[in-house]
Amino acid sequence: MPPARFMEPMHLIVGLGNPGPEYAHTRHNAGFMVVERLAERWRASWKKEARFKARVARAEVLGHKVTLCEPGTFMNLSGEAVRALTAYYQITHNRILVVVDDADLAVGVLRLRPGGSSGGHHGLDSVEQHLGGRDYARLKLGIGRSGAAERQIRDHVLGRFDAAESERFEKVLERAVCQSECWLLNGIQRAMNEFNGTTETAGTKER
Repeated sequence: MPPARFMEPMHLIVGLGNPGPEYAHTRHNAGFMVVERLAERWRASWKKEARFKARVARAEVLGHKVTLCEPGTFMNLSGEAVRALTAYYQITHNRILVVVDDADLAVGVLRLRPGGSSGGHHGLDSVEQHLGGRDYARLKLGIGRSGAAERQIRDHVLGRFDAAESERFEKVLERAVCQSECWLLNGIQRAMNEFNGTTETAGTKER
């Protein structure tokens, strides 16, 4: 008989960000914001677990076991927590969803994909390195960039949304939570079809 923790398949949803209060609610922590809302929606409690180098919350949603994760390392080492959790729970790549910010997408855009390149995102680079592949789902939330931010991308991603952006991003977070739950319960294709796009047009299939 296998150990009890391996009896049923586990899904893993990882939000990428930087730990610490100084980074809370910055653009780069969009992934943290989504998994925190998922934990609230599913009434899951967070706990720091040193063996995974992460803060984790576990839930069961309509019979689907899922672990939420916020890596406790900085962004460029995010893959360490992902590798530790996938190894412990024997999670296959098709049951992993990584939620991340994307400066190349405008604020208001959601884009779920079954795989692909990191696009230069250091968190995704780390996850790819530690998993040994790109064949895991990633949900990107647009955080935009403009003007000086083109040249000073680090300051931009570590900054906070202005009032107008915050109002729009609030809608993005709501949709990202629904899209993540749809991925868990109904699969990636349906989640892509129903939610990819902007907050105004999401629900129509991307071409």
